[in-house]
Amino acid sequence: MRRLQFHPCGNFNETYDQELTIFETDYGRLSMWIGLILLFAVVPFISSAYLLYIINIIGIYAITAIGLNLLIGYTGQISLGHGAFFGVGAYSAAILATKASFPFIIAVPLAGAITAIVGMFFGLPSARLKHLYLCIATLASQFILEYVFVQWESLTGGAEGISIPSGSLFGIDLGSDRNFYYVIFICFAVMTWMAVNLIRTRYGRAFIAIRDNDQAAEGMGIPIFKYKLLSFAISSFYAGFAGALFAYYMISITPEPFNLWLSIEYIAMIIIGGLGSIPGSVFGTIFIIALNEILSLATEFLMNVGATGIGITIAPLREFVYGLAIILFIIFEPKGLAEVWRIVRSSFRLWPFSY
Repeated sequence: MRRLQFHPCGNFNETYDQELTIFETDYGRLSMWIGLILLFAVVPFISSAYLLYIINIIGIYAITAIGLNLLIGYTGQISLGHGAFFGVGAYSAAILATKASFPFIIAVPLAGAITAIVGMFFGLPSARLKHLYLCIATLASQFILEYVFVQWESLTGGAEGISIPSGSLFGIDLGSDRNFYYVIFICFAVMTWMAVNLIRTRYGRAFIAIRDNDQAAEGMGIPIFKYKLLSFAISSFYAGFAGALFAYYMISITPEPFNLWLSIEYIAMIIIGGLGSIPGSVFGTIFIIALNEILSLATEFLMNVGATGIGITIAPLREFVYGLAIILFIIFEPKGLAEVWRIVRSSFRLWPFSY
């Protein structure tokens, strides 16, 4: 009978399989199950309508951030077009739902697949470009897709956008925040599980090798262009899948949300959360969404108390606060919130004998 392990005081792995396990201890597995129970059985019933809306947005954005971290944090391919890929997924789901009458359960993954193809197309420059030049190429994809969203009126509805009928899943109406909450977080749990396991495979190890030194990876026999395109496809699929959920959740979509600022927000999420960390993507998403809400509430409060001038002055400071947060994390904690969490978690490993 296997002995339960809770807080080992060292590394006692004897095989590679033990080294590649997701959870080092049974305590980690227990914590995961407790977290899932709280997430699905407690949170939706104790949250207000406003808080539930914020949590749903966090869940959708976290899926996108995980995909972007697979591309940037694990493969080292910089992208400034993720907001547009998110929009491709949203518009794909909307078009499939309205023009082709596809049901929710088919439209969402199909929108992710369409976005993966678009992401692979814009990932083609990675064959010859890297670092700053690849960043500029993906920035061009952001502007190109934004132009398509606005100008291709016969397909996207132009500036007016598209209204989507409420989705349903197995006869359950997804028009309420609580019903959609379960859909979002079941998808979030599955997509997170897929990402964590992807990194443990040979594909994930190839991504990391390319990130660390692409020339050495090519010398080891890794076809780097093939894996770069695969990384773009997987990352774009995550963005498109989340964008499709966003479209169904918001019911009506327009081109405005899918701009360059959204791409910068996603970059901020993974830098603050921690590059090359799946939990860090989630931590960074929570941080950025919470920061957005705090700034919005502060502006609204100042306007309500009569400080209109101050409120208007604070409103555009979001960019400044984001930039400051990124700089502070790069200087003081370059590994992000994931590293902070690791330190806090490790401090309890020898408790109460730690000092």
